[in-house]
Amino acid sequence: MNAALKQALSPARCPSGGLRVSIEGEPCVLRCSGALWVLNHCTLIAADLHLEKGSAFAARGQMLPPYDSRATLDRLEAEIDALQPATVILLGDSFHDSKSVGRMAPDDAARLHRLAAGRDWIWLEGNHDIRALADAMDALPGQVIETLSLGSLRLIHEPQPGVQPGEVAGHLHPAARVAAHGRGVRRPAFVTDGRRAVLPAFGAFTGGLDVRDPAIAGLFEHPPLAAALGRDKVHALPWETLR
Repeated sequence: MNAALKQALSPARCPSGGLRVSIEGEPCVLRCSGALWVLNHCTLIAADLHLEKGSAFAARGQMLPPYDSRATLDRLEAEIDALQPATVILLGDSFHDSKSVGRMAPDDAARLHRLAAGRDWIWLEGNHDIRALADAMDALPGQVIETLSLGSLRLIHEPQPGVQPGEVAGHLHPAARVAAHGRGVRRPAFVTDGRRAVLPAFGAFTGGLDVRDPAIAGLFEHPPLAAALGRDKVHALPWETLR
């Protein structure tokens, strides 16, 4: 077992309930919210917010409670208040479709600008929102880019095949199924082997792909760590214990 994998499989518990790990040498905290905190760069990273998913479904006649954007922004604001990041990076699919920005409530749009004030705010392009970001930059704070290097990390929306040291990606919405209270519970999860990481979806209305699915498991040369989100802590799950 290499040193990076050994460290990833033995994360340290933080007072916040998160887990401290090293990804390609960068100290990071896997936060209970599903966000990644990169300590040496004072940077908060969240993937797959899918803002306005509820209104997208409503436009097609599938009614969901129209509060997903507000709930997601509540969680993002709580993380920003707790950590005071110098930089916030949203790792793609921040909006659910190309018209999401126009459907946002004025209060939610104004809140984005308040959250971005005084810090660097970066949107990475995702497959759902590449057109939304291109068409609505006048209405959004920050800048839009495709990929970004942050120390030894390389941030991208969709994980790339093969060995990708330092890659931090979203897109796949990883989730782990664990036993709790006498039944199976499915929870969003980080997946990392210390060299690369896939973040859980941060959005309120997002599904999940099982971490043992080949689309996720196949990214790692050795069995990685799955870190499932609990109410007040992140739970490190050895690969062999997963259903």
